[in-house]
Amino acid sequence: MAEEDITAAQDRVRRRWPLRRKRKESKPPWIVRLLRRRGVRLSRRAAWALGWLETLVVAGAAAALIITFVTVRMTVPTGSMEPTIMRGDSFFVDRISYYFTQPDIGDVIVFWHLTEVRITDISPGSPADEAGLREGDWLVPPVADISPFTQTGLAGEPVPSVRTLRRRIEEAQGAALEATVLREGVGPYTTTMEVPDDATDLSGLGIRASISQQRYVKRLIATGGQTVELRNGQVWVDGERVDDFTDHTYRGDLPRVRYGASPTEVPEGHYFVLGDNTNNSYDSRYWGFVPVEELIGAPFFRVWPFGRFGPMNGYFWSSRW
Repeated sequence: MAEEDITAAQDRVRRRWPLRRKRKESKPPWIVRLLRRRGVRLSRRAAWALGWLETLVVAGAAAALIITFVTVRMTVPTGSMEPTIMRGDSFFVDRISYYFTQPDIGDVIVFWHLTEVRITDISPGSPADEAGLREGDWLVPPVADISPFTQTGLAGEPVPSVRTLRRRIEEAQGAALEATVLREGVGPYTTTMEVPDDATDLSGLGIRASISQQRYVKRLIATGGQTVELRNGQVWVDGERVDDFTDHTYRGDLPRVRYGASPTEVPEGHYFVLGDNTNNSYDSRYWGFVPVEELIGAPFFRVWPFGRFGPMNGYFWSSRW
């Protein structure tokens, strides 16, 4: 057989039964390679287990980064935002946008709210000790503000956030600070503490405490420097009625309302927020203002219930209401 014929026959065989490429072996997990470089001998089972461990750690780290900087899922336990957000609604929160922009008036926002300060220890001889505070006491708003909504307070005012708590202490440096305490079996009573010149938080008063926070969801009504008033169920900002709110009733005439019943200036660096269901909402009318540092983000995609599945709060052309 001529050499040309042999070559042609080989080409036909290759085309009909192409040679299989060797499967490229996957590299062992990074942690296994590292241990082997250090002279550690691993069985196949140990290498397999370490590979799964590495996968779980990477997945956990990725989830933590997403929750911290990208999004978080939240379920609303109350009806304070009805009918916009119903009790039991669950949605994802956009945490990225507000790294670059500020929320607009009328946006629904999510933020951290201080819900409980319970004293766990008092340093002997400290300002708190001399004022009679004890382990197990709660710091609460003034007696006149105590209600089913009661949460935290200091310096004769409700305290809506950890940052507000610290600022109240810093503002009272070198002076007396009023504290209302709720004690089991005794009830609420008010006392005063002398604040050291260098005190910046509860530890500077000799207090160790268990501090609890929750994510709150409310509608942004006014920002720092603006004056807000709730007049006849309507929202007035800087003396003008806000058209975006005219189809809704935001009451300022309920008992224990401290802010917004008359013209109230919002401090710089803070927000004034309300629940859409102002007949049943614990919001800025009662406890004051949200520091901008406590802002988490904005609801943008509802996942439950399925009947209202989809974008919300103005995202992807959805309604803000």
